[in-house]
Amino acid sequence: MEHWDVVVVGGGPAGAAAALAARRADPAARVLVLDRAGFPRDKVCGDGIAAEAFDVLAGLGVEPATVTDGFPAVPRLRLTSPRGTTVERATERPSHVIPRAVLDARLIGAAQDAGAVLRRQQVRQVRVRPDRVEVDGSVTAGVLIGADGAESVVRRALRVRRNAPTELAVALRGYAPELPGQAGVQVIVTTEQRWPAYAWSFPLGDGRANVGYGELVSGGASRAGLEDGLRRLLPGVAPDALRAHRLPLSTGRPRQPDGRVLLAGDATALINPLTGEGIFYAVLSGALAGMAAGAGAEAGAAYRKALGRRLGRHLRHSTTASWLSRRPALMDGVLRSAGARQQVFDDVVRLGLADGRLTLRALAGAARHLPRT
Repeated sequence: MEHWDVVVVGGGPAGAAAALAARRADPAARVLVLDRAGFPRDKVCGDGIAAEAFDVLAGLGVEPATVTDGFPAVPRLRLTSPRGTTVERATERPSHVIPRAVLDARLIGAAQDAGAVLRRQQVRQVRVRPDRVEVDGSVTAGVLIGADGAESVVRRALRVRRNAPTELAVALRGYAPELPGQAGVQVIVTTEQRWPAYAWSFPLGDGRANVGYGELVSGGASRAGLEDGLRRLLPGVAPDALRAHRLPLSTGRPRQPDGRVLLAGDATALINPLTGEGIFYAVLSGALAGMAAGAGAEAGAAYRKALGRRLGRHLRHSTTASWLSRRPALMDGVLRSAGARQQVFDDVVRLGLADGRLTLRALAGAARHLPRT
């Protein structure tokens, strides 16, 4: 069999970051990325990218400007609570909205420039041996990194449980003309109906916006219900062909096993339960997995420790916040507080889009702004 030091399954943001990190940690490492599609290719996603994701990429040698070229910064965010409270402010650091067909091609191109090899191959079988991992009976790896998304073949091979319906969301996404007055503003509208659920509209900077709607699978989500939710929360929006995707939330994230097989991004249920954000998590977890790959048989333990050290506290806070957010009155209080104070707004954004925490400042502000009975 053909042997590689590191094989990455999936060439999206998590996989590209893993390949970049593995090569950066050991410039002599032979790194192979396998993806079932050719690049560029579309991927169903909200396309929003927090500034913190670019910090991780910069640490891997990828200049942010090479990724964002042609897509202007989006400096403002508008949030609407389930009961209609709306706040719009400038974010502490602007985000970008980049179609995945562009983003993924640029990131995997950077990985190739760094010495990784990309091959088009749909992985069907993974077998873990004491001294190697076999892929499709033709390739072996010292370490295998599964970055192959919500329906991960690698995750199934490890017999890691799937997310329960209460830990799994489903969303529809399409492209449409941006809303009036939306230039430079990301829009998120939540709703009490079928809560927790929300719609979004994220401007690309060329007059179009990525628009979509998502809710928990446990709420009985259907195609018709998702389309109705999008029309109800974003009236007048007429997107092109809508495509659906599933979002395994971090509230159901499995424990990374020991050994030579690592899981990154959606494959390890790293989706923010408050916002559905996944690209920052994907890039960060991919980078940590790639850096841990040099540990060989101890890679699983090394990666688990690094992931816990970097994201553990944040994930506990985002899980707690996701349960608190099930109370629409509390959400109203949080957004009223965010409207009154920029620091609270920044706390909310960092928790939902990056690696922030549930701060006492935000909780106290929400308590002060709860409706009086």
